[in-house]
Amino acid sequence: MTTATSKEDLKALADKASEELADASALEALEWAVGTFGDDLIVASNMQDAVLIDLATQVKSDVDVLFLETGYHFAETIGTRDAVATVYPDIRVVNAQAEQTVAQQDAEYGPKLHDRDPNQCCHLRKVIPLRKTLAGYSAWVTGVRRVDAPTRANTPIVTWDDRNGLVKINPIAPWTDEEFHSYISEHGVLENPLVSEGYLSIGCAPCTAKVAPGADPRSGRWAGQTKTECGLHG
Repeated sequence: MTTATSKEDLKALADKASEELADASALEALEWAVGTFGDDLIVASNMQDAVLIDLATQVKSDVDVLFLETGYHFAETIGTRDAVATVYPDIRVVNAQAEQTVAQQDAEYGPKLHDRDPNQCCHLRKVIPLRKTLAGYSAWVTGVRRVDAPTRANTPIVTWDDRNGLVKINPIAPWTDEEFHSYISEHGVLENPLVSEGYLSIGCAPCTAKVAPGADPRSGRWAGQTKTECGLHG
């Protein structure tokens, strides 16, 4: 277990691991993460599927799982979150919520801020709650993959997250879509029912649309706008 306590020590740890684990498998990366940080790490999930949770619980059954409860989720996403908690009973789901309810945000900024200023809405309902939750940990695990979007093409397996001030582990970063979907089918992993309906990148309901056949999965997020990221990973 790491004895690193300062940001500088953690960054040095991440930089070293980035080289040593550059070709690590998902389970090898997670074994390193759990062996290094123990209870001092959290696994993030948008509840599009439980792939990352399934992998993480093979190494640590009682891992903390971060879910950004934005107040704008599809009912199916909330249902998937609840189902995941049932299938993996030892995990602790940490629901990170914004400081304001949707109604309070509407009262201050006007209704449908997500339509008028999606960056501000994401900042209030995702970025700030994420940052506050991560402040209680030394490392977080994400399901970011290089094939997700051009902005993620160079995602390392381990890196220093300067924005949030902790170590970031991306164990399935190298996985292709084929590897990802094969894992789901071979292991019977829970998947949000919206995926089979054509929602290939699921976020908040007002900002998520079905994806046209053969189109970039991320094209369903903030359709018709130049926005491609919510600010959590870049």
